Amino acid sequence: MSKYLISCGGTGGHLSPGIALAEGLAARGHEAVLLVSQKKVDSRLLEKYPHLRFERLAGTGFSLRPLQLLKCIWSQARAFLQCVRLVRACRPVGLVGFGGFTSTPLVLAGRLLGVPVALHESNRVPGLAIRALGRFAQRVYLPPGINLSSIREVATRHVGLPVRREFVRQSPGEARVELGLDPQQKVLVVLGGSQGSGVLNDWMRTELASLAGAGVQVYGVTGLGKGSEGVTMLPSKLGVPVRTESVVFSDRVAQLLSAADLVVSRAGAGTLAELIRCETPAILVPFPEAADDHQRANAAYFASQGGGIVVEQTRRESLTAEVLAIIFNEGRMREFRGNLQLMGRTDALELMLNDLEQLTAASGTAARNSRHASA
Repeated sequence: MSKYLISCGGTGGHLSPGIALAEGLAARGHEAVLLVSQKKVDSRLLEKYPHLRFERLAGTGFSLRPLQLLKCIWSQARAFLQCVRLVRACRPVGLVGFGGFTSTPLVLAGRLLGVPVALHESNRVPGLAIRALGRFAQRVYLPPGINLSSIREVATRHVGLPVRREFVRQSPGEARVELGLDPQQKVLVVLGGSQGSGVLNDWMRTELASLAGAGVQVYGVTGLGKGSEGVTMLPSKLGVPVRTESVVFSDRVAQLLSAADLVVSRAGAGTLAELIRCETPAILVPFPEAADDHQRANAAYFASQGGGIVVEQTRRESLTAEVLAIIFNEGRMREFRGNLQLMGRTDALELMLNDLEQLTAASGTAARNSRHASA
């Protein structure tokens, strides 16, 4: 049995593919340790996976503000020493980083101790961690069609985002019943990503009555600390009460996406991969302050493949009209779902698992040959 260390904390977009990879490795007889942050979102998501082993790393994100920068450097130094100890204790055959501030100390520890490193970038504009650390990695997984001049061609592989195994399209009717929704009424799900979105939350609260009046049920996930939970029954023009529900966090996102006719969401790569897997059309509202404007690039690609449309945050007053124009248009909805099926044909997790096993096997053989030559 081989062991891997996977750094994936800080956001749901990093943690979710890390969980998917850990479960995939376990299914093949390997062992994985997830290195996560000390953020609340990591704790909440991992509660669902008690069978996985994880370690919390010190560390905070990069900032140009002097005090925050000093805090970042100090915490990253502590995390680096922690990673060195973990690598020496666990003796992994490979290290995998999904970007973010938890990847830096692990990659540097792998570089120091001679353990093969693989990095995965899910966004169509690679983040700072991948751009800075990619040259130290034996493998860098990038989205299809994306290349970086700083990364060797021989190290580059084009792979989508690994998605957790529970993300399969369920029967919409059954998913709605399990969530307490009416299976006969349209369902709109509003997602702001793992950190939540104040803008989408405000829009949802403002437009609940209008959407319910048109016969659309609304289920919103506001994000931790960014909303309150509750269920409300509102009148509709059809004379049938319409349910609206708000939760701050959900560990049943696959069920939510299966129940939804349509989703209004930010455009993080993790959310888009899950939408594709569950074949759920979406109206994407990219977060304009995302690093390097990567959400706009993600959203544009998703829309160009026919999975939905993009509405800029500056045009959010048009969201309700767009929702109602799409959700009751069965022809357009079928077209979106057909395109999503085509987008989801490639199993990114299997491709990544196969390549990782080849990479670590080749590295192990090279190391043994080197020892024999020295002897």
